[in-house]
Amino acid sequence: MTVLYFDCFSGASGDMILGALLDAGLPIDDLRRALGSLAIDRETVWTERVIRAGVSATKFHVRGETPPLPRTDGQQPEHRHAAHHTLAEISTLIDGSALSTSAKNRAKAIFGRLAEAEAVVHETPIEKVHLHEVGALDSVIDIVGTVYALECLGPNRIVASPLNVGGGSVRSAHGLYPVPAPATTRLLQGAPIYSGPQKTELVTPTGALLVTAYADSFGPVPRMRLERVGYGAGTRDCHDAPNVLRVMIGQSDTAAPSRRIVAIEADIDDMNPQIFGILIDRLLAEGALDVYYTSIQMKKNRPGTLLSIIAPPGARERLTAIVFRETTSIGVRYREMDRECLDREALTVETPFGPVGVKIARLNGEVMNASPEFDDCARIAAASGRPIKDIQAETMKAYLDRCP
Repeated sequence: MTVLYFDCFSGASGDMILGALLDAGLPIDDLRRALGSLAIDRETVWTERVIRAGVSATKFHVRGETPPLPRTDGQQPEHRHAAHHTLAEISTLIDGSALSTSAKNRAKAIFGRLAEAEAVVHETPIEKVHLHEVGALDSVIDIVGTVYALECLGPNRIVASPLNVGGGSVRSAHGLYPVPAPATTRLLQGAPIYSGPQKTELVTPTGALLVTAYADSFGPVPRMRLERVGYGAGTRDCHDAPNVLRVMIGQSDTAAPSRRIVAIEADIDDMNPQIFGILIDRLLAEGALDVYYTSIQMKKNRPGTLLSIIAPPGARERLTAIVFRETTSIGVRYREMDRECLDREALTVETPFGPVGVKIARLNGEVMNASPEFDDCARIAAASGRPIKDIQAETMKAYLDRCP
């Protein structure tokens, strides 16, 4: 399975994304042919090698970009574009392109999402929204080109890092706004972001739109066998940090599937022990993968209990709230980590006592473990009067006879 990772340590913009994908191996002539169907001249787009804080990267250019106007107040330069388009105009342009049907639909859906964000921010009907921020030629090319590039590269899974949005303020068509700008902020909802030391806009509306539209998840670099790396350069050269977006492409490491989990812990020494049983049931019902207790010795020589919860990262806040509500704990600690899991399968075998489930665990197709389903064995033991260990033994015999 091919995995693509967007490393947004210096933010993301449309030209940085497309530059990184070209740097990672997309032929620019293929991109030109795809964009040519939009009535764009072959020489409208080109690339050059640039250095950003010592890092060599590909800078993607669109002829007709208006240079940023210099400012004297210390704020970000303002970009001017000759023309801005409505959603209907852009959709018509895409419909007439040579992109595949799925790529056309994806591109139009991306622009539609932007129009919705602009409509909410400015309280304007979608059909009247003028896409000031990404409605000019260069941004249209960045978006349509990225849709084409990702279809060509064909990753099965796309992951992105948390996005460094920068800081300070930015001037847009509607005035001066704090970074990230209103439309960018809305597009980033649900994505992890942070503000680095740079006092400039690092995530543009186009970058926010593309990363959030394609990322299946956000987090650290997923486990993969790295095959290609590409660097896409931004316009500015920030001397204290490389203004680039890095793309990493590789094959998912299937030696043992890796999953991101969070471990949540709390030390408890002043709670009615009857509550612990109820707490496990509630945590498991709310998405915990595992819950267990460990006896510990706490301060003032008091015996206590260490509560440990293993869960998906997205369940952390929900489970932590349950701990605070249902226990006497006034604080928890947590850390994220990777968990390797064997491939799992459940099957049923026929035994002299009836059908019993068996849980199978494999590594690269080889069976590592096989275990009778305990609840099935307990039910049959209670009904037959036989010891559970006899039911388990007969189940394993039936399994081995079926799967030698």
